[in-house]
Amino acid sequence: MAWIKRVLDPERLRRVPSQFSWIDHRLVRDRHIVGRSAEALALYLFLVTVADGQGLSYYSDAGISQRLPLDGPTLTRARQELIRARLIAYEKPLYQVLSLDPLVTSNPSAPRGGPPLTLGQILQQLELPP
Repeated sequence: MAWIKRVLDPERLRRVPSQFSWIDHRLVRDRHIVGRSAEALALYLFLVTVADGQGLSYYSDAGISQRLPLDGPTLTRARQELIRARLIAYEKPLYQVLSLDPLVTSNPSAPRGGPPLTLGQILQQLELPP
């Protein structure tokens, strides 16, 4: 049976807001959310929502903890997880939600930090059959 996509509630149709808080679909498509904890994803959603057009936010740990069910140690772990995943940068008190665009080096001939990978290794990292 083929499903027909239709608007369920036309009065509440989502529109791009005037402020910057639209979540990039590449978060899912490029698998940035795979393996992330619920706490890290909640923090990311919060930061994307409150960030300005450059992805910047000055929310304190106390301010975030008042709005999300994250105590201090849990917030620290979630933040570190997002930093390791290169989804955010943090320098107290400033957060920056980072672009999901692939990093472009200013020197294309610069070493990339390891030996070249075989196609099989790359597919294995993507969890695809070789």
